[in-house]
Amino acid sequence: MGNAKAIFFLVGEINKGKYSFFLLVPKEKRIPQMQQTFMKTKPVLPLVLSMSLPMVVSMMVASLYNIVDSYYVAKISEDAMTALSLVFPVQNLINAVTIGFSIGANAVISYHLGAQDSQKANAAATQSVVFNAIYGLLLTIGCIAVMPFFLRLFTTDEQVVDMGVRYSRIAFAFAVFIAISMSLEKIFQAAGKMLVTMICMMSGCVANILLDPILIFGWGPFPEMGMEGAALATGIGQTLSLAMYCICYFVGKLPVRLCFTANTFNPRLTRKMYSVGIPATLNLALPSLLISCLNVLLAAYSQIYVLVLGVYYKLQTFLYLPANGIVQGMRPIIGYNFGAKEYSRVEKIYRVALAISACIMAVGTILCWSIPGKLIGLFSTNADTIAVGSTALQIISIGFVVSSISIISCGALEGLGMGFPSFIISLLRYALLIIPLAFF
Repeated sequence: MGNAKAIFFLVGEINKGKYSFFLLVPKEKRIPQMQQTFMKTKPVLPLVLSMSLPMVVSMMVASLYNIVDSYYVAKISEDAMTALSLVFPVQNLINAVTIGFSIGANAVISYHLGAQDSQKANAAATQSVVFNAIYGLLLTIGCIAVMPFFLRLFTTDEQVVDMGVRYSRIAFAFAVFIAISMSLEKIFQAAGKMLVTMICMMSGCVANILLDPILIFGWGPFPEMGMEGAALATGIGQTLSLAMYCICYFVGKLPVRLCFTANTFNPRLTRKMYSVGIPATLNLALPSLLISCLNVLLAAYSQIYVLVLGVYYKLQTFLYLPANGIVQGMRPIIGYNFGAKEYSRVEKIYRVALAISACIMAVGTILCWSIPGKLIGLFSTNADTIAVGSTALQIISIGFVVSSISIISCGALEGLGMGFPSFIISLLRYALLIIPLAFF
């Protein structure tokens, strides 16, 4: 492979007369692909905690970002908060598409690492980045184009529509950066680099939290930008996360490398990724469908109800994002152990993750029954809004602990490469049961 003293060398292989090229990699950064055996040798509880806690911490910071972002937007006006609530389903759709396909890649990468097949793990990682970048571009164009029509489905208030359009044009312009960042996040997670993921995610969220009041209200030398400031702060934070992932990839020790070989875009590998990625995308997109349907129902009665629903979905991120952190830590180790045929460990990992998630949800239930008024009061000073929101929060929280089963089960099925059963569970949870009951 060339001079052993060279600082850089070209990784490649000769296969039936064809030479395949990988990215240039510093020799001291080249890591044997199969050093990730801790995923099948470390005791299950410490393993799940070590993989999940960095993600739980980063998800808590992301939850804080969601709350802070909404808090400052609510300071502009209740119309601004209503506009943000109406834009949320489309933002969730963008995240669903980009995260969903990345989850498919995550499952394939972790499986092939466990099966000792580094070439297919590298190919899946490369496909994830390339395809997600294309999806991000298409989503930017499509979502910005439909927003005025979409917002008018739920409100006749032109000020709310105007605020929603102004926010979405800037926020959605960063969809490509979000898409690539999501791919890199799942690649690092598949390789067990949860601490790196935590640092990269938190850097973007913290930047967003700091920039929100500066850009919204025009602190210091910055102009007052209002809704546009909130969107720009979000976009800058997401771009910073992507930059951090890129730095960690090039200077860190990642056992998965992006590469372009004759087998990178193997159709069979692509089908495996989509078999998990499409159901995962639909799983993540279903809340958008649910929220949109509920907004149609609630808007017929009062705009206060639309606001309360939007506030609830911001508050519940403090529970469901940390639970998602458990899933993100669990998914790669389930996939790895399944690929390594350690089936008894797969079952133990599932049970431990379920118990941890249930504890998180139990804490959320206690808070929603203890201080519902204070939670809703973070986003509104209107007494009617606080009264309606407090009652709604107490009722909804009854189902928190039970929801742990569907959350962890869906994540475990995705880790096993069983995307369709995972989708069926989410379909029952978000659409087939709740929407008809809501209309009734």
